[in-house]
Amino acid sequence: MRDIFVLILIAILIIASLKRPWWGVLSLAIFSYMNPHSYAWGFVRSLPAYYILFLAVCISYFKSDEKQSIFFDWRVKFFIALWVYFGLTTLFALVPNAAEQKFIDVSKIFFPFFFTLSLITTREKLFYLIATIASSIGLIALKGGLFALASGFSHRVYGPPATQYAGNNEFALVTIIIIPLLILFQKQTNNKNIKLLLLFAIPVCIASAISSWSRGALLALVGSGFYLLLHSKYKLLAIPLIICSVYFLLPYLPESWFARMHTLETYDEDESALGRLEAWHDGWNYATAHPFLGAGFDGWIMVTQRDWHSAYVEIFSEHGFIAFGIWISLILGSLISLTRLQIKFKSFPELKWVGDYSISLKAAIFAYMIGSAFLGVSYWDLLYHLIFISALVKKFALEEFETLQNSKIHLKTRNHIDQPKHERYF
Repeated sequence: MRDIFVLILIAILIIASLKRPWWGVLSLAIFSYMNPHSYAWGFVRSLPAYYILFLAVCISYFKSDEKQSIFFDWRVKFFIALWVYFGLTTLFALVPNAAEQKFIDVSKIFFPFFFTLSLITTREKLFYLIATIASSIGLIALKGGLFALASGFSHRVYGPPATQYAGNNEFALVTIIIIPLLILFQKQTNNKNIKLLLLFAIPVCIASAISSWSRGALLALVGSGFYLLLHSKYKLLAIPLIICSVYFLLPYLPESWFARMHTLETYDEDESALGRLEAWHDGWNYATAHPFLGAGFDGWIMVTQRDWHSAYVEIFSEHGFIAFGIWISLILGSLISLTRLQIKFKSFPELKWVGDYSISLKAAIFAYMIGSAFLGVSYWDLLYHLIFISALVKKFALEEFETLQNSKIHLKTRNHIDQPKHERYF
């Protein structure tokens, strides 16, 4: 039965992608984050659904007149430079076969973003893309949160099988990253039923993240949550609710959960933490000795005893400091761009949406920056989606601002022309 349902879903998404190419962008997001065919039991599980869907989007894209030229925001240029640099480091990688395969895998993640840049041509389409990404992960997190509440947080919640987010730590982080997007979805939608559903789903998703038993995710939750609270209009309501929620939640958490979180203070006694510190130290030493090319993809195999367990260390150890500079510039530059947009359009009621989008996207990026310090997730597609969504927000905000200014100028000119001649001089 599951196979039939998933097969029907795949067929619907393929038809939708062929009909409207920008629907294909949403369909690819569903398969990237939800990975529905991995929940099947039969032949559908091994079906290359994503590649079939990707082919459908390619066909639709080249046949469509809805596409626009890819706008070369600085982030797009930096992204291409980073991709090329990855190819260069792959040529000199310490583990050639593993590096070549990883470069192919990363390229499969990177290439579809050009569809996003070309086919998401309006703010409405951008909203649907954000809602699709948030809902694709949110539905699974909702399921995990309900399980966590029912089991008293005694079991860990894991992500979709065969995805970048399958592990409990990774799924906790991705859940926390999309919570600001769910909040944005709840603010921007006009559907009252969806608003109510999201009001219920968001705290349940937080429960899912807590039940992952991830220490890094807990820090990301606190950091992004504090930022959202700082910019909330409902602080007086939110703060008591948070305090009450924590008060009633704590007794239900098992002792083993507290024991694991306590290792944040006693990291020097925790084998896992000490292993990470050793890997970071080895990665830093290798990067300083090979600052331009690093060790290449999966270079940890030759450099240290375990995976890097940090996106920051992963980038400069595997690709050197030039690649790290490009990568961190994409993240920090997006934060700066969103902050400037937020300030610039604060006094324009017609552009209130810019502030809402900027706050939510910044909170999501903050969550990534905190959580990725403890996980090797530098190639996550969600990170680059956030970066390109930030670029599209800037594009649409400036376009709407220009239209608004032109309409005001036109209105002033018309009023001046319509004014009686003898009144123009008084």
